[in-house]
Amino acid sequence: MRSGVLAQKVGMMRLFTDGGEHVPVTVLRLANCQVVGHRTKEKNGYVALQVGAGLRKAQRASKAERGYFAVAKVEPKRKLAEFRVDEDALIPVGAEITADHFVVGQYVDVTGTSTGKGWAGPMKRWNFGGLRASHGVSISHRSHGSTGGRQDPGKTFKNKKMAGHLGVERVTTLNLKVMGTDAGRGLIMVQGAVPGVKGGWITVRDAVKKKLPDGAPKPGKFKVAEEPGAAAPAAAAAPAAAEAKEGA
Repeated sequence: MRSGVLAQKVGMMRLFTDGGEHVPVTVLRLANCQVVGHRTKEKNGYVALQVGAGLRKAQRASKAERGYFAVAKVEPKRKLAEFRVDEDALIPVGAEITADHFVVGQYVDVTGTSTGKGWAGPMKRWNFGGLRASHGVSISHRSHGSTGGRQDPGKTFKNKKMAGHLGVERVTTLNLKVMGTDAGRGLIMVQGAVPGVKGGWITVRDAVKKKLPDGAPKPGKFKVAEEPGAAAPAAAAAPAAAEAKEGA
């Protein structure tokens, strides 16, 4: 089981297949998605990766948060998420997961927060049929009707479908097909609609009900930031080799 990613919803567009058919896709952008921490069985009782995405001003983070990100040697992140993984699928802390972590043709599960639609009646919120549109109903055609009995049970049961706030809920859409990726710009294009508004945060992971393609990279596709002094010895060795060659 591989790690997922945190992405930001850009919007919708369409792609054309080789046969000339157009496919509606949702574009998701990886905003500097980096591994922030590990969860191990010895310390936490389970194996997972903590991933962060998005830039956040240092002064907007608490002192404890700044210290936590400093240990991981990453910039403060706007959003954090955990993904359960196998022990052999851990990615180094500080590595940036790229868009080609997913391959074209594979299926993914996406999770986001649905669009808020304010206060809604029962017909819009629960797809009720409403009351009669003609005789016997007085200015309450779209109401939900009775909500409970009389003396027995003498109350309205919990979770009764009634009018109320619609949207702003955690929604997961299964088995969306990856139609294309752009590692250079950090874009993932999935077929169909993704819950949430433009700019909303979306978690993308391998589909649990579909087989992972053989071409999918394991433990994933990522790039590790080079240490500041890693390239210095190699650069210093070049002039020394040139001097030795001249002396010979």
